[in-house]
Amino acid sequence: MVRSFETGETVVRRDVHRSGRVWSEQALRVLADIDEALVTACAPGAEARWPALYAKARDDGDRSVRTEAFEAMATGRWELADAVWQETDLLLWKPPATWFSINAFFVPDGAGRRLRNWYVNFEHPTRRTEAGFDTFDLTVDLLIHPDLTGWEWKDEDEYAHVRRLGIVSDTEHQAVDDARAQVLAMLADRAGVFAHAERWAAWSWEPAWPTPRLTRPTVAAERIAPEGG
Repeated sequence: MVRSFETGETVVRRDVHRSGRVWSEQALRVLADIDEALVTACAPGAEARWPALYAKARDDGDRSVRTEAFEAMATGRWELADAVWQETDLLLWKPPATWFSINAFFVPDGAGRRLRNWYVNFEHPTRRTEAGFDTFDLTVDLLIHPDLTGWEWKDEDEYAHVRRLGIVSDTEHQAVDDARAQVLAMLADRAGVFAHAERWAAWSWEPAWPTPRLTRPTVAAERIAPEGG
């Protein structure tokens, strides 16, 4: 049985393709490891590694390059680029058995930070590792207003594309459909993390904590921000 994580400990979230290859990895700081969820966070400067084509898409301002990244994923062959998180503070709430995580993005606001939006990432359930946890991003996302009064789906076009490429199987698609309904029900009922939305919205990164780093050093990191951050 994999141990629980201590508050303040660094963990690594990895997206792992069915081939066993790592698609991305991100260093996070543990806020709480409880039955309901593993709650983690990061701030600008946290180390990450992302597909090189994602970095190129952002650098060039060309979203079509992301399509190339998915086509590379379908072949099981891609390159990763060292990176650092930037611009936003991230709070990530990951229940152990769900096909989603709930994220909150915070941006500068005067001398402090404010909640920009909630962001539901549909992904594989958690697989704990000694260094953190593995999952796999299934592309489609849900953007939720900071006050929970409205929401919209994001990246449905990319989700349709990865379905055509066979990256998301029929079984995974059904799990995503079920998870969509589960999240919308949680939102309507103000359940789960949304039951404590005001408290989470007031959260701020602890400045005394060191910047989360990957378990091995990155070299010549590119300053890129992942989609949603």
